[in-house]
Amino acid sequence: MEVKSAQISRFIAEPPDDLVAALVFGPDYGVVRERANALARTVVPDLSDPFRVVELDESKIVSDPACLRDEAAALSMTGGRRLIRIRDAGNNLSPVIERFLDDPAGDALIVIESGDLAKSSSLRQLFTRANNASSIACYPDSERDLEPLVRAALKSEGLSIGPDALQILVSRLGSDRAVTRSELEKLALYAMGDDVVTEAHIDAVMGDESLLRIEEAADSAGTGDYVRLDRTLTRLWAAGTVPGAVLRRAMGHFQQVLAVSEEVTSGADAFGAMKKLRPPVHFSRSRSFLAQVSRWNSDSILRALNLLYEAEALTRTTGVPEEAACSRALFSVAALTNTERR
Repeated sequence: MEVKSAQISRFIAEPPDDLVAALVFGPDYGVVRERANALARTVVPDLSDPFRVVELDESKIVSDPACLRDEAAALSMTGGRRLIRIRDAGNNLSPVIERFLDDPAGDALIVIESGDLAKSSSLRQLFTRANNASSIACYPDSERDLEPLVRAALKSEGLSIGPDALQILVSRLGSDRAVTRSELEKLALYAMGDDVVTEAHIDAVMGDESLLRIEEAADSAGTGDYVRLDRTLTRLWAAGTVPGAVLRRAMGHFQQVLAVSEEVTSGADAFGAMKKLRPPVHFSRSRSFLAQVSRWNSDSILRALNLLYEAEALTRTTGVPEEAACSRALFSVAALTNTERR
């Protein structure tokens, strides 16, 4: 069953009792992750629960199809329904999932995350036509989507924003839902103590000068330029830049590369697709950005995004030095340019 856009929020909040599996996919990796997590929490509130949550890799399932059935049929030692998560899924998974949906085992909920899938994709078609499974498409936020999202996020922190400041803020957001929420959290924290978010707050938190320095780090990783990346990170740390901001912008950068890459695969002109991005790519970075679009493929971009998301989670939940975690993630991303090609 395909969940229509207008029904997604209600569906995720209250999924059908007989739902066996859900495919959450699309070009906006942040929305995919946010919706997949929300759906997963309807089964297991604590997604780090080792007794009720298991993550399976596509390659493992394909090589050992029985492992999916075994995990789905297993009982939790602490009681309650179990959750099976599969990330970065592709069409290779379709035959195994199809056999499982025809004859499900146990009562676990299977939540599968994937990138942008064409309508002809066997995995997408499988979930669209199944009676006990659902497909949920996730697309980048438009300006119309962003305005209520921004107002709601700021209102939850006791803040409001005027029309002019809202327009400026929206123009600098929208590359990825996770990045958008992180930027709004940072903005709300900076504006704490004031009632209204102003253009001055926005410039201070998301100023063009600091953003260009951070984007240089993202470009260095995207082109595999280790020397430039090392030099840029050294300068960022010396300037006291927050590592989380570097990671969040790097996520947004690779999400934009993914969006343009997908359009090019569909036959669009790379330059034209890049000009439609919001926030826009600075003119000084256009050549580097387009080079990365031609250099990276969708699978490798998703690997890069995973490395960055994991690094951000690491800095938020552990005592690991943030600068070290951020630097390691970006150098790992840079290393992918030597192993992955479009």
